[in-house]
This record gives sequence, structure tokens and C-alpha cells, in this order.
Amino acid sequence: MKKNILKGTGLLLVLALMFAAGRGAALAKTKVVGSFSIAEEVDNWGLGFGESGKELQPTGNASPDELKKYDTYYVGDFAEKKLYLTFDCGYENGNTEPILDALKKHQAPGTFFVVGHFLETAPDLVKRMVADGHTVGNHTYHHPDMSSISDLTSFQKELKDVEKLYQEITGETMTKYYRPPQGKYSTENLKMAKELGYHTFFWSLAYVDWNVDAQPTKEEAFDKMIGRIHPGAIVLLHSTSSTNAQVLDELLTKWEEMGYTFHPLSELVEAE
Repeated sequence: MKKNILKGTGLLLVLALMFAAGRGAALAKTKVVGSFSIAEEVDNWGLGFGESGKELQPTGNASPDELKKYDTYYVGDFAEKKLYLTFDCGYENGNTEPILDALKKHQAPGTFFVVGHFLETAPDLVKRMVADGHTVGNHTYHHPDMSSISDLTSFQKELKDVEKLYQEITGETMTKYYRPPQGKYSTENLKMAKELGYHTFFWSLAYVDWNVDAQPTKEEAFDKMIGRIHPGAIVLLHSTSSTNAQVLDELLTKWEEMGYTFHPLSELVEAE
């Protein structure tokens, strides 16, 4: 792929983690359900955290129970110290392999949400993800604002094109796990994903790891990822981050020392 395409994909990833960091503001009306609300039109996934170091689950734009109506999740059960590791993959810049090495060392299953560009340019890494026992999920082909797509046919094409290329590369059918690009969603989007057989996954823990030109230090990474860890966390990391590649082994060790274990997203689906 040409360099300008890579840069464009990188820009989209910058936008994605802006919302992952909880900076996105609600853009439209909401539907109130009990004491919670969920966007009728467009909203950006965001989190509210309590006191750092208390291992408390954050609140999301919608409650876990409301989201489950749409086969959607952002956090697991608070009763057990389980972590669900997920990685968004927009392009490959040399950091995915050490991330995979760290996961293998700790026997930690991960879910890698890939876009079309990653499948096109890094098929061997996709094959390794499968061989190592990880799940490969769908982050759409072109990483658009999916909340701006109102018709099922166009929405489906962004997912189907990823499914098709994944099957060509691996010979396997893709697991129907979906992460909305940029964290943008609407009730209709969640309904469409469910209609297509998908489970949608947001996150309950992320940090600003997306800017490859201004990577956080190890201390900054640990401050967020250890200070805000909580039982049932769905952790979002980016495979483009050199910091993640450098610290993941130690980070997983520290979480283990805190009593956490690593589990696949399929546990959340199967618990329905």
C-alpha cells in the first residue's frame, strides 16, 4: 500500500483513541431506560472512573444490562479478577510480533480487531494470531464512522469484506466480534450488528497509546493501566504502540501479581 494510505489509516487510529480516552462528547439525543441512557442517533463511547488504585469498574455511556440487549459489552463481571485483552490493529509497524510474544509467554488469550489494511499487508501475522489461539475480530474494512451509515446493506459490506479476506488468508470463518471504529455508535448500529450475528465490544480500560510520534513512557503507561485496572476489565490496546510492545510482558506480570487472570471474550458471550 502507498505511504499516504498508511498515513490516512494512522489518522483514523488517532481519532479512534481520542474517543477511547473518553474525550468524545455526545452528539445526539438519547433514549432513557431506567436510570441509564443509550444513544438513539450518534454517541462516542466514553467512561467515567472513580478513585485511582481502588480497582473499581468505571461507568460507561450505557449500563452493561442495557448493552446486553444488543449483544454488546464493555465490561465483565465484577465478582472475579478476570481480564479480557483486546487489540485494535489498523496497520503493522513492527510492534505486533513482540505483543504476540508477550501473550504467548503468559498464555494470555487476546482478541485482535483488524481492519482491511492490516489483513492486506500483514497476513502472516494474522495467521500467527490464529495459530497462537487468539481471536481475530472485525474492526471494519475502511475504518469509517459507522454511525453515519443508516442502511443495513452498506453497514454489512464493511463487515463482510473483512470476513471474506480473513477467510481467504486463514481458511477459517471469522468469529463475529465487532468493535466500532472511533468508538462511535448508535442504537441502530448495535441493532444492525446484532441482526448480522455480531457481538459488539467496547472497552472499560484504555490509555493514550495511539500517537506513534508521542508514545507514553513506561511510567505513564503503568500509571493508567495498573491504577485503573478492575475486575472484568475489557482492556483496549493498540498494536501500533511501541510502548505496548516494550512493556506488555511486565504489565501482564504485574496484573498476575495482583491476582488477575486472562480470559477470552467468548466467556462473556457464552455466559449469556
